[in-house]
Amino acid sequence: MTVRGAAAFRALHHGRAPGDPLVLPGPWDAASARVLADAGFPALATPSAGVAAALGYADGRTPPDEMFAAVARIARAVDVPVSADVEGGYGLPPKELVERILEAGAVGCNLEDSAPDGTLTDPRRHADRLAEVRAAAGDALFVNARVDTYLRGVAGPGPALERAALYVAAGADCVYPIGAPPEHLPLLRAGIQGPLNAFAPADGASVAELGALGATRITFGPGLLRRTTAALADIAAEFAPAGREGRPG
Repeated sequence: MTVRGAAAFRALHHGRAPGDPLVLPGPWDAASARVLADAGFPALATPSAGVAAALGYADGRTPPDEMFAAVARIARAVDVPVSADVEGGYGLPPKELVERILEAGAVGCNLEDSAPDGTLTDPRRHADRLAEVRAAAGDALFVNARVDTYLRGVAGPGPALERAALYVAAGADCVYPIGAPPEHLPLLRAGIQGPLNAFAPADGASVAELGALGATRITFGPGLLRRTTAALADIAAEFAPAGREGRPG
């Protein structure tokens, strides 16, 4: 998509009534993307862990070329804007990273602030990288800055808010404090300038509850893939062959 596509995606995040978050389900391949788009969702957001699983990799282990190719297949399959989870950016220079995201057809991206080994990136260094991504992309890319403090065991909203302020100042369009407890969302909402992304776990607060607590947009990570594969396991159990001892020789 073009800058116009990014503008449409950006507009979906603004002017929303309290309690009416933008819900962005996460497709892992072209088929799941079509199902979600046909259901009426105005945009989609790929989860890196879900795409990795669909490609046969552990989360964080997908080769960049395969991740961008998967995003491209998803973006081609639907007529709604697609945001791509590109993890920490695969070590690519900002200009090349932006080019590859846009070439894949995505109009947004997630960029996380921790390394594959789980260590948090220095927030000022990460803010500098976000600023370089923004400079390279202009308005053609919606940047969702993931804040990994909760995920990495740094408790409380204070550290997340400190990072969020740096990332917004660097040009991030949205902040995603993944793993933040629902009861922290009002504090995060009050302290973050711009849209707030909340994660909706399968066994946690509902979309409506997260929206009421201040979330601007809701994503699910690989949750939809896991629910789908659990359903497939139930279906498979209906006609799965008997145990090895009961099979013909």
